[in-house]
Amino acid sequence: MRIAEVIGHVTLSKHHPSVEGARWLVAVPLSLAQLMSRRAEGVSLPVNEELVVYDELGAGHGSLIGISEGTEASMPFRPARKPVDAYAACILDSISVEDIGSAAG
Repeated sequence: MRIAEVIGHVTLSKHHPSVEGARWLVAVPLSLAQLMSRRAEGVSLPVNEELVVYDELGAGHGSLIGISEGTEASMPFRPARKPVDAYAACILDSISVEDIGSAAG
């Protein structure tokens, strides 16, 4: 599972019948450095490639979500089959990131 930030949504004019009524988000996966610098102003890090993510939870613009990808993304629909490559598994309320390398031990 990766953590991603929702940056938009997708509207489809045509779709596969198995995803009727689905909601699709555009999200950018975040690296550890990006998670740690989210609160720091003026920090510019490279942007990762965007993903289109199936959403049943109602995540909004700017939300942090946990995403599963590939075969695992289609598991919530078993035994039905859906053409899904990324699935929003959770909406994150907060994230606490610690630098474990500097911890005294």
